Amino acid sequence: MTDRTLTVEQLIHEDGPVLLTATGELDHHTAPQLTRTLADAPLSPGAPLVIDLSGLTYCDSTGITVLVTTYHRARAAGSSLKLAGLSDSLTRVFQIVGLDQVLSLYPTTEAALAAARH
Repeated sequence: MTDRTLTVEQLIHEDGPVLLTATGELDHHTAPQLTRTLADAPLSPGAPLVIDLSGLTYCDSTGITVLVTTYHRARAAGSSLKLAGLSDSLTRVFQIVGLDQVLSLYPTTEAALAAARH
């Protein structure tokens, strides 16, 4: 049996963006942890939310649902969501289901933060 762990860290940049870094497995067991952290993340116009997913080792449909829900929450707050560092396999899943046409995906956290500042 594998140890399903997820670590989520939050950093609020002085120039606006909120950065969350998720590391580990994002699945049915760990999604509530990310959901709680995201619920506490400040969302407001001019303060985009960037989630660094480069440290994810696994993401199932529950994790994807958390990300889509966060996208809708950010839009409702007049903010935006930018996802960074998706693995090739997760990017492929997003492409298959069309989420790459809805969500803003960036190859690196630096690219997502740069886009968030413009």
